Amino acid sequence: MIGVIDTEGDCAEWTFPAEPDAVRTARTAVRGQLHTWRLDILGDLAALLVSELVTNSLRHATGPIGVRLVRSPRLPAVLLVEVSDPLPDPPRERVAHAEDEGGRGLQLVAHSSHRWGTRPGAAGKTVWFELAVPN
Repeated sequence: MIGVIDTEGDCAEWTFPAEPDAVRTARTAVRGQLHTWRLDILGDLAALLVSELVTNSLRHATGPIGVRLVRSPRLPAVLLVEVSDPLPDPPRERVAHAEDEGGRGLQLVAHSSHRWGTRPGAAGKTVWFELAVPN
């Protein structure tokens, strides 16, 4: 992990080097923060989706990968998760065939999250998704 910016308030943010260990380290960081926020119920799903997006960043971009969690105190409560990398091109959702080993990450994010999308940044792009926080 290159750095942790804030894990005390309603936002947690990390930067990981573009190395294979980033996927495991990001999953661990996300689960740990959700445990701190008493949102363990979202831990497995959030970690899985972060894994997919960080893996995409590793495959297609170079440079550091940012992961940011924002919990909303307002109702309906949502958890916003963002994964950023220096590649400016937005990811493309593709249809994976039965024999394909990859290509399902964005489909998984789209089907498992409340909402998702991408946005350009000053130095790349951010892929984000929201998970509804159960009452």
